[in-house]
Amino acid sequence: MDTNQIIDKFKNDTKVAKEHFEAELKKLRTGRAHPSMLDGIMVQAYGTAMPLNQAATISTPEAQLIQVSPFDPNNLQVITEAIRNESSLGFNPTDDGRIIRVPVPALTEERRRDIAKQLGEKKEDCLVRVRQARHDALDSAKEAKNAKTMSEDDLGRLEKQVDELMNSIKNDLEALAKAKEAEIMTI
Repeated sequence: MDTNQIIDKFKNDTKVAKEHFEAELKKLRTGRAHPSMLDGIMVQAYGTAMPLNQAATISTPEAQLIQVSPFDPNNLQVITEAIRNESSLGFNPTDDGRIIRVPVPALTEERRRDIAKQLGEKKEDCLVRVRQARHDALDSAKEAKNAKTMSEDDLGRLEKQVDELMNSIKNDLEALAKAKEAEIMTI
């Protein structure tokens, strides 16, 4: 592997980790209803498990309410149970026979702190992935140096470049986490 390939692989690995972190941030509650809060809920419909957004339309007609309209009314109970059983959300959906309404309760101070703690865990998971990508990149560079396909100077430059990229990514993740935490803690 040459220097450019190692850097490209590192960038790609960190990009994937950052995108996953951003997707995880969308799942954290902030007190306002948002359709993405129900992302990740799987529904048993037609004999198979499928994401909720493939079995229903999800909208937010009000700031504190999520509305779920199943494509097939026969799936109403299954969808309601799937939302109710998602313990990390703590929602109690109701249905009127054709539409499911999911009231989003206001967050208590204790719940806000719990969510902020979850945010910290998700950020740390992402940082672990980024550090692993850095470790893999530096290992590849050392292997190339040992195989005599990379000079000592090239190795030094690559390590410096990887560390600069690493710091940039860490700063981006910190900024994302800080913004989300401010959003969570705002009443």
